[in-house]
Amino acid sequence: MIEIRNLTKRYGDFTAVDDISLDVARGEIFGFLGPNGAGKTTTIRILAGLSLPTSGSVRVNGLDVTKDGVRVKATTGYIPDRPFLYEKLTGRELLQFVSNLYGREWRDCEARGMELLAYFGIANWADARIENLSHGMKQKLVIVSALVHDPELLIIDEPMVGLDALAQKQVKLLFRRLVEEKKTVFLTTHTLSVAEAVCDRIAILNRGRIVASGTTSELKSDRALEDVFLELTYSDEAAP
Repeated sequence: MIEIRNLTKRYGDFTAVDDISLDVARGEIFGFLGPNGAGKTTTIRILAGLSLPTSGSVRVNGLDVTKDGVRVKATTGYIPDRPFLYEKLTGRELLQFVSNLYGREWRDCEARGMELLAYFGIANWADARIENLSHGMKQKLVIVSALVHDPELLIIDEPMVGLDALAQKQVKLLFRRLVEEKKTVFLTTHTLSVAEAVCDRIAILNRGRIVASGTTSELKSDRALEDVFLELTYSDEAAP
């Protein structure tokens, strides 16, 4: 589903992403972990078609994100770590607007959108202005808006921000439902327990480079994932 080859992104003399390569299969939940400033969000923005690589290539479902960006975005849902909402719209109006952005008719997406709102317990707020929703409700609406057009790939940066314990469990179950539908989830998180609970495979990024990758059990061996993560990203041996 995702093929990244020798991806590099530089900002002047600073290298944010340094020659990384990875593959993510269809129907997989892939965790992309790393400390602040490791290059996770930069990679995600390139994957989502919001930034251009300095060199290397990124392909989604066989399409090059730099050459076929519109086609890639049409089959992708993206949730940034700081999403923006048009707060004068109602939830229903936002979902209709997003559906149209993806080239879909609202009548074709409405049932899925309303079903997802109901799943998160906010269907009764569909016609309320977004400015009147709580922070957690807004975050749920953001997730629904990323899925309303039924994308093949969901890219999400810090999925649990602002969510209570019930909503976090709902999101985890939703990820598994997407996998059952043969969808792919690519996520970053600082919450290692979330990565351990939901991800099929994980890559750990440090200073722009992938320093480890594999299943959770492969990375952990007989240790806690947190200990492995800290050793790889904060010890002197982790320096490239």
